[in-house]
Formats: sequence, C-alpha cells, structure tokens
Amino acid sequence: MPLSPAKTQRQSLHHREINVRGYKRDDGCFDIEGHLHDRKEVEFKVASGVRPAGSSVHSMWLRITIDRSMTIIDAEASSDAMPYVGYCSEITPEYKKLIGVAICPGFSRRVMELFAGTRGCTHITDLIGSVATTAFQTIAGQGLQDPTKVPFQLDKCHALALDAPAVARYYPNWYKGAPIGVTAVPGPASEGENH
Repeated sequence: MPLSPAKTQRQSLHHREINVRGYKRDDGCFDIEGHLHDRKEVEFKVASGVRPAGSSVHSMWLRITIDRSMTIIDAEASSDAMPYVGYCSEITPEYKKLIGVAICPGFSRRVMELFAGTRGCTHITDLIGSVATTAFQTIAGQGLQDPTKVPFQLDKCHALALDAPAVARYYPNWYKGAPIGVTAVPGPASEGENH
C-alpha cells in the first residue's frame, strides 16, 4: 500500500536514489555493489560554485566482496560527483579498511569506529548499511544457512521477534513465546518480588 496522497501542493527540491545489487561470483564469493546518487531539482549553490537544476551533487559507489561466512574480503569505493571536486574523493581508498570485517552483530559499531566524522565520507559511510543488508538478501536461498543455528533474520525486527506470531508460524523451532493459541497474561507480582 503506497503512502497517502500529499496534503498540499509541493515542489520537488532534492532526489536521492540508492541502488544496491548483489552478485554471485564464479569463485563462490559474492559482490555487493551500491550507488548513492543525489541531484537537486532546482539551481543549488555550494561553496565550489552553482550547480544547475538536475545536476548531480553526489554520486558515490561502494563494492564489497564477501565470502560464505559474510566476511568482507575486498572493498572499493569511488566518487563520480561531489561538492568539493578534488577533495571529497581523496577518502575513497580508506574504505579498504572494511576488508576483514564480518557482517555480524557489532558491524555497525565497527563501521562507525572506522569511518565516523572526518575518517570517512558521510555518503559512502551511509551506503555501507544498505550494502550490508543487501548482502543478507543476496545469500538468502544460497544454502549457506546452518540449519542448527537461529536463522539470521530472527529477532532483528518486530515481525520476527522470537515471541512473535510470524515466528510461531514460519519458524516454530525457534519460537520463544506463549504456546500457540494461548495468550500470555501477566499475573500479579509475587510477594517480595521487587520491580
């Protein structure tokens, strides 16, 4: 279901597109490529000059290569359009620091340690999150999930909380809620129980 119609007339000022694709390589690894593209739909002044309406303000790319364990084994970033030509793109080699980082719990924290603030490009660093989540979608269905371990998607969103009805229905082995058909009702606190 799409968003409801806008409540008033409006003018489009800015358009951001993020496009991410996942590829299976012949060597059994996976490439995930992301592109972030910003353009202004009105004339826009930046410190380096005026950008005409419709021109690109940002066009940044990031490719990571992951192995079957979701560890990044290669990374490359590039910038085609930027506000400060000759300056913004100097940071792109720093994204090689992603090599050796596993996409697992703690990944976002590690990304911030490596690239927050002046250690990275805001837009390429933002793109890492989209690339990382697309990595999970890319390997889904590739037979890499260990059937004895909790599926990676569980307990990552409200619909797939371990006590949620969707988990009871689709992942019953991992369900941690009230027995199916029984609604858990909190009882009165036991005597001496502290809250």
